[in-house]
Amino acid sequence: MAASRRSRQTVAMDVSIRALTKRWSGTVVFEKLDLEVASGSFVALVGRSGAGKSTLLHLIAGIDRPDAGSIRVGSAQLDAMDDAGLTALRRERMGLVFQNFNLLPSLSALDNVRLPLELVGVRTAAARLQAGALLAELGLGALADRFPEQLSGGEQQRVAVARALAHRPGLVLADEPTGSLDLESAAVVLNLLVEACRTRGVTLVMASHSSEVMGRAQRVLRLDAGRLVED
Repeated sequence: MAASRRSRQTVAMDVSIRALTKRWSGTVVFEKLDLEVASGSFVALVGRSGAGKSTLLHLIAGIDRPDAGSIRVGSAQLDAMDDAGLTALRRERMGLVFQNFNLLPSLSALDNVRLPLELVGVRTAAARLQAGALLAELGLGALADRFPEQLSGGEQQRVAVARALAHRPGLVLADEPTGSLDLESAAVVLNLLVEACRTRGVTLVMASHSSEVMGRAQRVLRLDAGRLVED
């Protein structure tokens, strides 16, 4: 099992959403929303705060459930899956990057990146080697033994990017990944994330307010009053 996990290649996943409806406390967030994301593409989701960008990412990740409609990610039909299946899909095929880093404070940078590899069956020694190689590839080799409290915000987010890519996901979902960073750190993180996904052929869907993100994306979709408009 471990050997097959180590040798598997990235397979980019497309996203297909049909007639998606989601309500919170009686308030309609989306009403019959449609979305198509091509494999290997970079799509930016923009819109005012509260427009539903994070909610849409959570639905695509299977963290939240829609009230109606269908969501397909690659060959997986999310609305037909149970919680265990959705958890396995996220663990094995998706990478998630959050605004607030979400690194485990008791683990070094290397071990934060190692963990998702072990969760898909890679043995500890091999996972540590792969995590170290990925950190070095992304220019983070010197940070491998540091703990999150010893890293700047930009450095923590760069480690979070490495963690999201470690297990070779087919889809990366990034929720305001530069939102809490200064302009210089934000530019470094954005370039690292976009280029790492591009070179690996990974599908990237990113929610952001950043004009830099909009300038780099292949498509920009604006959420407005529960609908998506091509920007």
